[in-house]
Amino acid sequence: MKVQTIAEIEKQLNDIKAESDPIFKRIQQDERKGVQNLIHKWHRRMQQERQLQEKFNEMNGYENKWRAQGYKYIAGVDEVGRGPLAGPVVAAAVILPKDFFLPGIDDSKKLSEKKRNEYNEIIRREAIAISVAKIDAGEIDTINIYEATKKAMLAAIAFLAPNPDILLVDAMRLETPFVVEPIIKGDAKSVSIAAASIVAKVARDSLMVELSAEFPEYGFQNNMGYGTKEHIQGIQKHGITPYHRKSFAPIKDMLLHE
Repeated sequence: MKVQTIAEIEKQLNDIKAESDPIFKRIQQDERKGVQNLIHKWHRRMQQERQLQEKFNEMNGYENKWRAQGYKYIAGVDEVGRGPLAGPVVAAAVILPKDFFLPGIDDSKKLSEKKRNEYNEIIRREAIAISVAKIDAGEIDTINIYEATKKAMLAAIAFLAPNPDILLVDAMRLETPFVVEPIIKGDAKSVSIAAASIVAKVARDSLMVELSAEFPEYGFQNNMGYGTKEHIQGIQKHGITPYHRKSFAPIKDMLLHE
């Protein structure tokens, strides 16, 4: 029988999910150091996958609790952009199907840009419903960021189709016709809120990248409107744009001293 190459064995291990697999048992008998290293890597990968699955199951706890009570359309709601000096606050509402499975999903801030974009595509492809809403800088200055955040969330919820049966909301109490469960740090505790967090973050980042083409002096494509050194220096040198929040320090203080 022809001896398999290390590369051939590595390819086989990529498709094996259990130690009971007859092919895995045969590979284990191979004493070559390269093969034994591959087996160690396989065990580490299986452990990581188990941990991600356990985390995903844990993050489905709120959804499963409400499904057990007969609720079908469970919407996660979250926002991004409360802290930046420029750009809108963006909210998203997402209803996921019962069989949705995406191990590794988490609070969007904990994910790399590459992972966020990858997960955003999966969520948008598989979700029952998605709605995104934004409140621009001018209105944030008029009604304050807290009220703007609520308004963005309520707008995202209003445009969901089908209507949600219940809302899981990241740490915000909303007055809506629907049942609401606010969850502190919900984007790290609920799959639905994490999904909304990712959708909102990717949508807002895309807007800021578009703005950076119009206003390259502020580095929006890198800082997404947050008050980085580069951004502050851009404001000091070039002034503000219509997308800057005049009610936010240090912009508010700069305008007072003009």
